[in-house]
Amino acid sequence: QVQLVESGGGLVQAGDSLTLSCAASGRTFSTYAMAWFRQAPGKAREFVARISMSGSSTYYQDSVKGRFTISRDNAKNTVYLQMNSLKSEDTAVYYCAADHTALTSANPAAYDYWGQGTQVTVSS
Repeated sequence: QVQLVESGGGLVQAGDSLTLSCAASGRTFSTYAMAWFRQAPGKAREFVARISMSGSSTYYQDSVKGRFTISRDNAKNTVYLQMNSLKSEDTAVYYCAADHTALTSANPAAYDYWGQGTQVTVSS
């Protein structure tokens, strides 16, 4: 069992930066690939970024490439999402998720555990 708790969301202006954190419980954090998803009102949950178990590989949705960076600290059981040059279309609830497999996937159904989400609102 893995429990995930996101933090760091808030209200920012377009062009600002924000860093989200996701703290995981348990001693098996390094055995999970981690990802960030987001869900805007009235829309489906969409993949944002994924990082491998070791942190050596990352994968991004095209719309965030070059602006967002996913990273992890396995010693702290934490995954991060650094978001730069934020746009109004980035407004959503952001969720972190854990996947016990090494198969890269953008499908929410592939993930075993989810956090409760943190709201990010970008005003234009």
